[in-house]
Amino acid sequence: MKPNLIILSAPSGGGKTTIANALAAARNDIAFSVSATTRPMREGEKEGIDYYFLSQAEFDRRVEDGDFLEHAVYGEHCYGTLEAAVDEILASGRHAILDIEVQGAAIVRQRRSDVVSIFILPPTARDLADRLGGRKTEGPSELGRRLRAAIEELKEATAYDFVVTNVDIVQAVAEVASIIDSEARRTDRIGNLEQHLEELSSGLEEEAARLSAE
Repeated sequence: MKPNLIILSAPSGGGKTTIANALAAARNDIAFSVSATTRPMREGEKEGIDYYFLSQAEFDRRVEDGDFLEHAVYGEHCYGTLEAAVDEILASGRHAILDIEVQGAAIVRQRRSDVVSIFILPPTARDLADRLGGRKTEGPSELGRRLRAAIEELKEATAYDFVVTNVDIVQAVAEVASIIDSEARRTDRIGNLEQHLEELSSGLEEEAARLSAE
């Protein structure tokens, strides 16, 4: 089956990165496309695993060179998806899963037809606030800014193909996996379907003729 470009978006703290990493770790047919960013590396993060951490000058140069499938400013930092990395995953026959913000997701949906977009919702506002606070990576003012940004991001949820509410992370991962598998089986996403149907029809004609001759 033809692999798809899977977009996961959510407000910060919504669980999209955890879901994407879980799917990539559990399945050989899914690979996580690592984004690039100008934000500083956080404790425990690794270059090329969590993000490609670029200077602003390097990020700007790669924008000028047309290396990004999409790029956007979120907060005070730039984020972007390297198109070559996505195409390499798809060429290997695997689904490429992107963990990107709503601005970048809108650009990708406009540019490509092989996209399945999924928005991850928190169950309640308090849950999202608690998850953000539990990371202990931002102060109160930054947390407030992220929560206000979430209000704007939620307005874009209806533009996505699917919505999954992340009440339980294991269940959310299972729901996203089910969506990916269902979409891969849509007739307009199956490569060489017409050829396969013709081969089956030809084989059935042969079987019918064989039975008639007995």
